[in-house]
Amino acid sequence: MPCPRPEDTPWARPIGHWRFCRRRQQAARRAPAGALRACLESALPPARQPVAECHFLAVDLETTGLDPERDVILSIGWVAMDGMHIDLATADQRLVRADCPVPEQSAVIHRITDRKAAGGTTVDSALEALFEALQGRILVAHHAALELGFLEEACHRLYGVRPPLPVVDTLRLAERQLRRAGRPIPVDSMRLHTLRTRYNLPQYRAHDALFDALAAGELFAALVSRFSPEAKVPLERVLFRPGWFW
Repeated sequence: MPCPRPEDTPWARPIGHWRFCRRRQQAARRAPAGALRACLESALPPARQPVAECHFLAVDLETTGLDPERDVILSIGWVAMDGMHIDLATADQRLVRADCPVPEQSAVIHRITDRKAAGGTTVDSALEALFEALQGRILVAHHAALELGFLEEACHRLYGVRPPLPVVDTLRLAERQLRRAGRPIPVDSMRLHTLRTRYNLPQYRAHDALFDALAAGELFAALVSRFSPEAKVPLERVLFRPGWFW
């Protein structure tokens, strides 16, 4: 995707957007042919485009732990969103074959045992499917820094590149809303399923990648509806990326 010069961009933060775009271009050139490169080459919407007119992919990962450098991905789930509409027909999930034993403490949480993980696909096959679904879409996740960390580390190991991915973090959006309302923000209150209760959303089975992806997508829609019922808020208002703001 060609990047406009900073002086030509119509966004509120043109330099940051331009640099982010350049980083995507550079990463795309280093990535091997395949879904990752196609994803990085796909066009991003303008930062001021209304959320209602943007395309998203709600994503969740289940892993052997919380450290992307030592732990591995066990499952990836996702579902597409067009504006605030969730397309359940696109819901998909990949179980990933682990190359190490699944720790008992994590298996208790997500119910992915060594035997179950052995029946999964390879991580590169799972990522290929994910990045194909992510083309032209903005990633949505709860506590997105964790998902980004594992995706970047896995891509670095497999493809030698850490892909710059624009992302919506529902945890950060919820924090922002509660802070503006002057409400206390206990740590436990920011968990995905606790927030869903606050926003009157139904409860799903926790720590299942597909259900948690759907849960994050629905929470995103609920959060946006609180301050923009018709989702006319510009995309830049909901984006979050550690170290990069459009």
